[in-house]
Amino acid sequence: MTTRKHVSGQSRRPEHSVPIFWPLAAAHAMEEAELAVFKRNLAFLSEAGKISFGTTPRFATPNEVLVELHTLRLRAFGPGGDGVPVLVDAPYAGHTATIADYHDGQSLVQTLLAAGHRRVLVTDWKSATDTMKDYDVDNYLAEINVCVDDLGGRVHLVGLCQGGWMSAMFTARYPGKVASLVLAGSPIDTHAGHGPLREAVEHLPPGFYDELVELGGGLMRGRFMLEGWKNMHPEEQYVEKYLRLYEHVDDPAYVSKSEAFASWYENPIDLPGHWYLQVVNELFRENRLAKGRFVGLGRRLDLHDIRCPLYLLAGDADDITPKEQVFAARRLVGTPQDRIQEALAPGGHIGLFMGSATLATQWPVIGAWIASQS
Repeated sequence: MTTRKHVSGQSRRPEHSVPIFWPLAAAHAMEEAELAVFKRNLAFLSEAGKISFGTTPRFATPNEVLVELHTLRLRAFGPGGDGVPVLVDAPYAGHTATIADYHDGQSLVQTLLAAGHRRVLVTDWKSATDTMKDYDVDNYLAEINVCVDDLGGRVHLVGLCQGGWMSAMFTARYPGKVASLVLAGSPIDTHAGHGPLREAVEHLPPGFYDELVELGGGLMRGRFMLEGWKNMHPEEQYVEKYLRLYEHVDDPAYVSKSEAFASWYENPIDLPGHWYLQVVNELFRENRLAKGRFVGLGRRLDLHDIRCPLYLLAGDADDITPKEQVFAARRLVGTPQDRIQEALAPGGHIGLFMGSATLATQWPVIGAWIASQS
């Protein structure tokens, strides 16, 4: 057997002359990269759960509840002071009113306060309970009236989406109580333009909506409506928003806004069944408000009785409330044409109320316009 001898004074050299350190370093770097990916995936899964199910909806701006009624809590923002207050009639279409105060720094409420209004109020609509299943539109108009009276009897009224036709009804019923009216994404003439809601009402059998209410025990369940909204844009709701979240999961601002939106979108509220069917049949199917045949609080409502300054805001890509349904108000109201303003904003429906671009460009102008009407 041949043996190797070590010569004194000479260091023993490894049999492989190639340094062993570079593969160890590469493996270490690879482990760090894999660990980073693992951590990113964990963060994504955590956030994906939040945007899939949402957390409890919250208003971004400090506020107080001035009055609590059966259908709503009247929330007050700002320090208060003299002048006609601004009342935001939030959408009542299956989601909470937090969309009007979406996120700190991206909020319609904050934008109106920044425009110089010292008091902004929001109708924080409640989820309907079993005892409310027979409520109709009159119940909601009556409680808006209570709020306006508690605010001094005169307001600047800002109607968002379904809160818009409700605001138009209130103004037609009590024209002296509204100093100015803003309708944003509001379906006033529901037979104008083309959109999925109009098509659904026209083509689905009348009994379809009755069956949904019956299935909900006399209520229109928010979860039923949520599935309907999601299926209008399935790619966005089930794929694309998660891809964007993964791409921006390291951006705290993006994640925070995604969580705020999910808390609103994924937590629907229930509607009274009688109210819901009245809206479907009398407003969307028969178009009674635009035709001057809707009866509210014992009186036929004529939109021509609206004579206050009017501002109309629509989205050029709004497939929920096409711009034609909003701008139709110009020909239906009694307001002099030179006191009516119109604006067409880029984007879709929800962005009209919480989109950063619309809040930065359109709503400061509207806020200033409201102030000028005082």
